[in-house]
Amino acid sequence: MDAMIAAASELLDYDQVIADFDPVLGLEVHVELGTVTKMFCGCPTAFGADPNTQVCPVCIGLPGSLPVANAKAIESAIRIGLALNCSIRPSSVFARKNYFYPDQPKNYQISQYDEPIAHDGYLEVLLPDGTPWRVEIERAHMEEDTGKSLHIGGSGRIHGASHSLLDYNRAGVPLVEIVTKPIVGAGVRAPEVARAYVTALRDLLKALDVSDVRMDQGSLRCDANVSLMRKDATEFGTRTETKNVNSLKSVEVAVRHEMRRQAAILEAGGEIIQETRHFHEEDGTTSAGRRKETAEDYRYFPEPDLPPVQPDPAWIDELGTTLPEMPWVRRTRIQEEWGVSDEVMRDLVNVGAIDLIIETVDAGAGAEAARGWWVSFLAQQANSRGVELSGLSITPGQVATIIGLVDEGKLTTKLGQQVATAVLDGEGEPEQIVADRGLEVVRDDSALQKAVDEALAANPDIAEKIRGGKVQAAGKIVGDVMKATRGQADPARVKELVLAACQ
Repeated sequence: MDAMIAAASELLDYDQVIADFDPVLGLEVHVELGTVTKMFCGCPTAFGADPNTQVCPVCIGLPGSLPVANAKAIESAIRIGLALNCSIRPSSVFARKNYFYPDQPKNYQISQYDEPIAHDGYLEVLLPDGTPWRVEIERAHMEEDTGKSLHIGGSGRIHGASHSLLDYNRAGVPLVEIVTKPIVGAGVRAPEVARAYVTALRDLLKALDVSDVRMDQGSLRCDANVSLMRKDATEFGTRTETKNVNSLKSVEVAVRHEMRRQAAILEAGGEIIQETRHFHEEDGTTSAGRRKETAEDYRYFPEPDLPPVQPDPAWIDELGTTLPEMPWVRRTRIQEEWGVSDEVMRDLVNVGAIDLIIETVDAGAGAEAARGWWVSFLAQQANSRGVELSGLSITPGQVATIIGLVDEGKLTTKLGQQVATAVLDGEGEPEQIVADRGLEVVRDDSALQKAVDEALAANPDIAEKIRGGKVQAAGKIVGDVMKATRGQADPARVKELVLAACQ
């Protein structure tokens, strides 16, 4: 027993996990749809409003209030289903999913159960090394979101909090939940497969323009179900469900951690508890939530106040014609246009730079410059700030503006990087930052000549070497002039003045 208790807080070496067990994954992704109003009422869905200012009798469940389904949400759900190669059900129904939590004011959630609007599809994804993997989709169904609990005091979790606050602005926001079939056979690559799938799904949903897919704001949330089977087993193991993982990296980390945690318990002779678990971003661990209910516990029954959703087949066909170029098709086209190798393209995809580069080019920058900025300086900034590349507080339009200023000779690359850093720090728009800081490249030859003369006078030995034909020695003088002008001189022009002065 002591060994089992110890194993619950330990992790098995990952290689040993793979040697002894086969992982089985199930991923449930909740997508907040980008509709103007909620799923069953006319309340707005805008993010960030003051608590409890976007509510009405319907979304807070007052007696006598009646829901009406949001037509735009149904349209978005159908388009998602079609893009995931799903069959669209001729008649789907809403159900009441009964559970009693403070963030669900009606004490039930309107969702879909045994008759979802879309079912039996798939999504082809690429792993980081280019290996294709097909993830089978069980269903995509419509439902409403819950409210939000804010636990005050302690660690921010309900345990140890002094009290909790409830914000029902999110209650009733339209959701589509996309559920995979069991993902088996991934073995050592299971965490990679999980991340690649959520990444591909996010890209697809963004291309469909049905959600802003902001994981940092909860518009896209992943619940990762993980279980382990011993190598000689024929049945799946007991699963845990790590809830609301909200970054692509965290999806991979959470799956890997849960595999190692479960394996340690099983190797010590313990049993896995079917439960929800919380993911902790700060250290990549999970902790127990609540015992996981089964479908029977929710006492599903058809929602009596809503009729079945029966979309016209002609309308479904019409929606099929509105699907955009799929992200993977666009990447192939873009790769040909840019003339980059498969390896370079995979790197761009893996760091999440493709869409950002494309949008920067669309805003007027050259493709090569846009790639360089996003995969070098800005990628370094994202890493140092601990965010995804897409989470940086700089837009492709702002990056294109900075590139334009560099191309025009108004900024050097280093000055451009200073401007970009200021934008990331919230100081404003690039051109305003240049003006406020006085960063524009110095083009006054008289001012540059004065700085050159002073640098040569301070380094007579270097000046003598240059006069003797050692042109490379000019680098020291150019550096001193750049320092004296706070980096605002054109290095090429400074070098011309240095060489001319030493003739």
